[in-house]
Amino acid sequence: MSLRGLYAITPDTRDSERLLELVSGALEAAPSRAWAALQYRNKLADAAQRAREARALAALARRRGVAFIVNDDIRLALEVDADGAHLGRDDGRLEAARRELGNRMLGASCYDRLELARAAVAAGADYVAFGSVFPSPTKPTAVRAPLGLFAAARALAVPLVAIGGITLENAPEAIAAGADCVAVISDLFDAPDVAQRTRAYARLFDSNPSRAIA
Repeated sequence: MSLRGLYAITPDTRDSERLLELVSGALEAAPSRAWAALQYRNKLADAAQRAREARALAALARRRGVAFIVNDDIRLALEVDADGAHLGRDDGRLEAARRELGNRMLGASCYDRLELARAAVAAGADYVAFGSVFPSPTKPTAVRAPLGLFAAARALAVPLVAIGGITLENAPEAIAAGADCVAVISDLFDAPDVAQRTRAYARLFDSNPSRAIA
C-alpha cells in the first residue's frame, strides 16, 4: 500500500463546531497527495459525540480524497464507513481487528519496539507507528523511540509513521530517518494559522523523494 505525507490526528476537545472548523481548514489547505491520512481521536468526547464527530469528519475527508482513520474503535470505524482504524497496545487483538475490518486499513502503535512492529505486520497491520520520537506535549510520559528504528524497520515493507512531539522544525529529521508519514496533533491544530501550517508540512514531502514500498 501507499501511505506517505501528513498524518493529522484530531485534538481532544468538547467543542465539535471548532473541531470541524479546524479540520476543514487543514483539509482545504493542501492537496490530497500531501496527506497520508486524517485520524479521529477525541478522549474528551462521550460515545454520542464521538459518533457525530466521526461521521462529519469522515464526510469531510471523503470529499477531499483523504483517508479517514478512527483511533482505538473498530466498531465506530465500521459505523461511519471509515477507511480504517488504528490500534494501540491495549485496544484489542490485531488479528481480530484484521478480520473485522476486511480490506480497510489497519494501523498499529509499536512504541519503541521493533519486535512489536514485526508482530503487528504478521497479524495483518498495513502500517506501523513508532513514538514518541520527540518529547510530546500530548503524552509527556510516553516512552521515547529512537529514530534509528525507522531504518531497522524498512525490511517490514510497510509504511512507517513517526509520532510524538512532531513539529515543523523536527519533522525533516524524522523523514530523513526513514519515516513515510509524520503524525501531528498540537503543532498543527494549535498553530495560529492551521492552513498555513498544513501547507508547510505538505512542502516537506514535496522536497523528499517517495520511498517504494514492496
